[in-house]
Amino acid sequence: QVQLVESGGGLVQAGGSLRLSCVASGTIFSPNAMGWYRQAPGKQRELVAVIFSGGSPNYASSVKGRFTISKDSAKNTLYLQMNSLNPEDTAVYYCNYKRLLGRREDYWGQGTQVTVSS
Repeated sequence: QVQLVESGGGLVQAGGSLRLSCVASGTIFSPNAMGWYRQAPGKQRELVAVIFSGGSPNYASSVKGRFTISKDSAKNTLYLQMNSLNPEDTAVYYCNYKRLLGRREDYWGQGTQVTVSS
């Protein structure tokens, strides 16, 4: 069992920055993918950024160059640095862990609200 707890959301003006954190507890198996997803009102949940246990990050085209995903394996913490925020980034942001080999494991955090005002 893995628990994911996000923090760092809030209200920010357009052009501002926020850093989200996600602390994972439990046993994290490698290889894995840890990522950030978001869901805006009336829209489907979408991938924002993902980082694999080998270290390679991938980004949605809408956030590339503005957002940076990183992790501190010693602290079991995943981060999302978000710069140059715009109102279209307003959503609930979710942390996700997927085990890529062995028993299927797919866990989600409770989400953290990010609101960007114009």
